[in-house]
Amino acid sequence: MTMLQPVLRGRTRSLWLQDALAAEPGAEAGEPLTGQTRADVCIVGGGYTGLWTALRIKELDPSVDVVILEADICGAGASGRNGGFVSDWWSKLSHLIRLCGLEEGLRLARASEAAVGAIGAFCAENGIDAHFVHNGTIWAATAPSQVGVWDHAVDLCEAHGVDVFQRLTPAETAWRTGSRIHLGAVYERTGATVQPALLARGLRRVALARGVRIYEQSPVSYVDRKNPPVVNTDRGRVVADTVVLAINAWAAALPELRRAVLPMASDMIATEPMPERLAAIGWTGGESISDSNLMVDYYRTTRDGRIAFGKGGLAHSYLGRISVGFEAVDGRISQTEQAFRRAYPSLANVPITHRWTGPIDRTENNTLIFGTLDGAPAVHSGVGYSGSGVGQTWVGGHFLASRALGRRDEWTASALNRGPWALFPPDPARFFGGIAVRAAVHQRELDLYAGRTPNPAVDALAHLAPSGMKKE
Repeated sequence: MTMLQPVLRGRTRSLWLQDALAAEPGAEAGEPLTGQTRADVCIVGGGYTGLWTALRIKELDPSVDVVILEADICGAGASGRNGGFVSDWWSKLSHLIRLCGLEEGLRLARASEAAVGAIGAFCAENGIDAHFVHNGTIWAATAPSQVGVWDHAVDLCEAHGVDVFQRLTPAETAWRTGSRIHLGAVYERTGATVQPALLARGLRRVALARGVRIYEQSPVSYVDRKNPPVVNTDRGRVVADTVVLAINAWAAALPELRRAVLPMASDMIATEPMPERLAAIGWTGGESISDSNLMVDYYRTTRDGRIAFGKGGLAHSYLGRISVGFEAVDGRISQTEQAFRRAYPSLANVPITHRWTGPIDRTENNTLIFGTLDGAPAVHSGVGYSGSGVGQTWVGGHFLASRALGRRDEWTASALNRGPWALFPPDPARFFGGIAVRAAVHQRELDLYAGRTPNPAVDALAHLAPSGMKKE
């Protein structure tokens, strides 16, 4: 028997989900599962991973009966509260090559790039207005020591004939981002942005139209590792030939993944609409931006002229458990607001209208993990998006659909389909050590912003951060 930890609804719905639900009166009621049902495939989790997996299964074989069980409503989790960056893996190419070899590393990076365009095309073909904007992303330096941290990634791509990056001068960077805090950057033309919750709700609509049965407000309490497995909720159960666990950070409570996944907070704020102010500072190209900090700052504009600004890594869980306190923003959101004001001092008087948070599923080396639970050959999982899952869940859907259907193809043969690659230390060392490392990382960033050389002890401790938090 596999117990799943309770999924607690966040205290605050994201700006994205509030806007999406305003167009769907009554959507929060959902339709829960009651009684017993039978399915070919049961997917636990109605976010991007679960929905893309269901849609890919239906694409490969429309006759397959697919059921999705969602604890809240589709889009209520990470899929409806992230920054909306649709990104690829070219900046991580060296890492993919180390793990998978040159040929497979390049294939996966190309698949991740294809995912960006595929999501835009899917929205266009299916009438999903998810505010898809394909205007690239900027990877910026905000301290002198960060200038050029992208050189290895850019050089490696160019060596393999991949032309996706454009180096920007300090003046070009400041002009395109609307802030002189940015001292240099590379522009990656493949990136895009979406309104995350509108994408999630749109995927749900299309999945329903293609015959996927979706039960919301149906939290799964446990999965019987029988043959066939049985998925149990408080009011019903699903007997299925195959089960897919697409539960994001909540997968960290599974014994097989406890040391492979660390739930970490990603906190976001949004300003009031201010299109005229954006025009005044010059940030009008629709590019998304991320900096080079270990606790990354990421930000983008919205269709109605807001800035949505996020910061990752300000909290993490103990034993993979996601508590009510983990969802609270009050104790941390000031750091995100300070980061925004530091990046855009000319907008110091712009009000913040929305604040929200939630966990992401960080892996030690920022790599996706696909596999099968021990002793349960029909129960599969996919996890490890590490805060960049909008585009990569499309890839994840291909991995998991092939696993669920028992196919022999490039996805099931991939090196990413072999379970965890790297492990964190066990708790309590991981938890308390993480607090110390995070404090060192924060102090180091403050020193760099102030032009100070970090204390050697602080610098050494900060470099113990998981490799997946570090830019190539």
